Amino acid sequence: MSDDGYRVAVVGATGQVGTLMLRLLRERRFPAREIVPFASTRSAGRELDGGLVVRALTDEAIEGFDVALFSAGGSTSGEWAPRFARAGAIVIDNSSRWRSYDDVPLVVSEVNPGALELLDSPSEHPGIVANPNCSTMQMVVALKPLHEEAGIERLVISTYQAVSGTGRRAVEELLEQSHALLHEQGIAPPRAYAHQIAFNALPQAGRFAEGEDHTDEERKLMNETRKILGDGEIRISATCVRVPVITGHSEAVNVQTREALSPERARELLQDAPGVAVIDEPDAARYPLAIDAAGRDEVFVGRIRRDPGHERALDLWIVSDNLRKGAATNAVQLAELLHERGLLAGSPDARRTARSAA
Repeated sequence: MSDDGYRVAVVGATGQVGTLMLRLLRERRFPAREIVPFASTRSAGRELDGGLVVRALTDEAIEGFDVALFSAGGSTSGEWAPRFARAGAIVIDNSSRWRSYDDVPLVVSEVNPGALELLDSPSEHPGIVANPNCSTMQMVVALKPLHEEAGIERLVISTYQAVSGTGRRAVEELLEQSHALLHEQGIAPPRAYAHQIAFNALPQAGRFAEGEDHTDEERKLMNETRKILGDGEIRISATCVRVPVITGHSEAVNVQTREALSPERARELLQDAPGVAVIDEPDAARYPLAIDAAGRDEVFVGRIRRDPGHERALDLWIVSDNLRKGAATNAVQLAELLHERGLLAGSPDARRTARSAA
């Protein structure tokens, strides 16, 4: 870690995404002089790989940080993200708690980094940046060059989401159920999902609110895509499915553009797009697979083809590691952008004073 770098907090450091955030901060050599992991009080005092010791969240413990990466759930973010911000940190939050606020930028590093300009005036900004939903994240990386070239009129999305998006308990349940069924044993009643996930597909990723016919996961895809692409006119239909895959979300996306766009031109645009890797040789059985995307930061796109039912629509197959690019990698990339753009310049005390004067 740098002697003259930033003080960085990682909140939710013992979870799947928090653990990965810590690793990526080291691997990508983020200029930090100190990284402090935070988690629940029951994890306080635990020593992590690398020798870092977990702390509990208290008002005293959160003082003096430049940036705080959150992956601890909406309720924790709702309570503690504003506290970190008032103490002078810039918060990058991975929950859905702040994504819909007009004064909170919702940012994917390769898609809309300019949204961080909202932070230029700390006296007018709450000091929080939102990380999008993992399914939205990978999709908009692929859609951005198409939207810039031809505009997007309508999206029809079907996602096939890995169980790691629900958490470690869901991964364990999938493995336990698979082992039991393969050995012709009975399975325990499901805990992570409403139904057995092993050898099954559940047409429900996320939760249904009372009176809603779409899950919150589907609503996130709709609302966040419009906000990130800066186009409230895009019509979107989404169905989110949970499948028995450990890591890597897959998406079938039908893209209806405003102007004509050929599959060949779309392929060229995607090959040149930052963060995208095109694998599109279906006659050789080469296309993106979840098992190949696991552990990678790219968004993989293939099966790029014309929709035979509409002259201005294309079909895409989009795959990415939901824990890396879908969460941890983008959070660290946003911290890097804050550093590169000078938005972490100055002391936490100076930022705290500017915000308290607002």
